[in-house]
Amino acid sequence: MNALIQWTATVLTIVAASTIAAHISQKATGIAFIIFTVSSLLWVAFASMESDHGLLVTNLVLTIINLTGVYRYLIRGKPA
Repeated sequence: MNALIQWTATVLTIVAASTIAAHISQKATGIAFIIFTVSSLLWVAFASMESDHGLLVTNLVLTIINLTGVYRYLIRGKPA
């Protein structure tokens, strides 16, 4: 189970980072931040199961950053 979580999080992280780097559109970037949020939460679950406190704290913080990206690109929209 841990390996499935770890590899799913890895693939999602790569997909999200690639999408953001491509800067296709504001909507695509927002969706990538949703994918990043899911991957961060998977990393949190994995880190909890493995008692990896560094990975856990890093991904809790990244979850907040990713949610900020979701807000910025999908909810708030373009500034006036």
